[in-house]
Amino acid sequence: MTESLTITDNRTGQSFEVPIVNGVVSSTPWQKNLPGLWFYDPGLITTAMAESSITYLDGDAGVLRYRGYPIEQLAEDSTYLEVSYLLLHGELPTKEQFDTWVADVTHHTFIHENVRKRFLEGFHYDAHPMGILVSAVAALSTFYLDAKDIYDPKARDRQIVRLIAKMPTLAAAAYRFSVGQPFVYPDNSLSFPANFLSMMWKIAEPRYEPDPALVRAMDVLFILHADHEQNCSTTAMRVIGSAHADPYSATAAATAALYGPRHGGANEAVVRMLGEIGTYDNVPAYIESVKRGETLLQGFGHRVYKNYDPRAKIIKKVADEVFQVTGKNPLLDIALKLEEVALSDDYFISRRLYPNVDFYSGLIYQAMGFPVDMFPVLFAIPRTSGWLAHWAELIDQDAKIIRPRQAYIGAEERKYTPMESR
Repeated sequence: MTESLTITDNRTGQSFEVPIVNGVVSSTPWQKNLPGLWFYDPGLITTAMAESSITYLDGDAGVLRYRGYPIEQLAEDSTYLEVSYLLLHGELPTKEQFDTWVADVTHHTFIHENVRKRFLEGFHYDAHPMGILVSAVAALSTFYLDAKDIYDPKARDRQIVRLIAKMPTLAAAAYRFSVGQPFVYPDNSLSFPANFLSMMWKIAEPRYEPDPALVRAMDVLFILHADHEQNCSTTAMRVIGSAHADPYSATAAATAALYGPRHGGANEAVVRMLGEIGTYDNVPAYIESVKRGETLLQGFGHRVYKNYDPRAKIIKKVADEVFQVTGKNPLLDIALKLEEVALSDDYFISRRLYPNVDFYSGLIYQAMGFPVDMFPVLFAIPRTSGWLAHWAELIDQDAKIIRPRQAYIGAEERKYTPMESR
């Protein structure tokens, strides 16, 4: 039996059928039969704006897959650069393909000296590193004139490699500039996450040797944040990309969306909340204040997940491994108690409020030495591969320029009144 809906316009008595395909109904029959009538869907909560084969997310079941591969398997067995290849190409690489990919990314980590000397150093001394990153990514489009050749496969691939390779370099440079430390050049003998840690923390040693456990933790965190379907920043990427802007400009727009505290700043909010709670003994009272609507429980619940965020389970294990190296974050006991109390309280259970990926990631970053201003920057580095996968997909689909409609609620037509008569 064909799945479908029958819609009747009670104004005219006209009925028409709309097929249901993969849980989605097309707007085409609606446009054809009811021209000039629009859906009002604030936040696009029930609107599928794109068809995509990149990431599958089932929020009710707590499932996340990249190109069909469960996030749990990728976090356990893969690396970020292998995952970025998977997102962009649709398949896991062979050994030869992977070696070529790693070599390409590794040898594009350096940034033009003018980006550093004439652009990055022009920011105010206390500029937010995320603001610097947004601007620096956009500026890259002026250094690569072939970036606008979006239908040239070779030119497009060059920009993708450049962006993935240079994001850690720009991110580390933004941080070091914001704290008055000298720029550290990439060390291409190191792995992708180790190189980033070197550019962040190297002082005067000939070669920075990060702890392997911290390198692996960074790699896993990068994997978990590589893509997450049609979120705010990915939608920004697709909106800008649909105008056929170059990938640097589109990535800058996505990074700007991530700059917002409701998106990329969620783990910072968790750390601040734990600091406000202050002590282990204050957790029950804080929970009660949340239930009374006096404050918010940061790091619980998700726009999409109505079950335990699968990334949160993975990241909790990573936290244990990081704290063995760095020492336990003093806020961890508060976080564990908060999770225990919330998950045993009917108020949160009935509302399906479970910990999300942001609940523990901020504690890990803080334990590794990252200031809270760097949290959204750390999000942007790995998400670049997901953004670019979506950008390339919409270009290949020859997707229409995104132009939603609105429900106008303003004044009716009125006559202009001269200023002296107002």
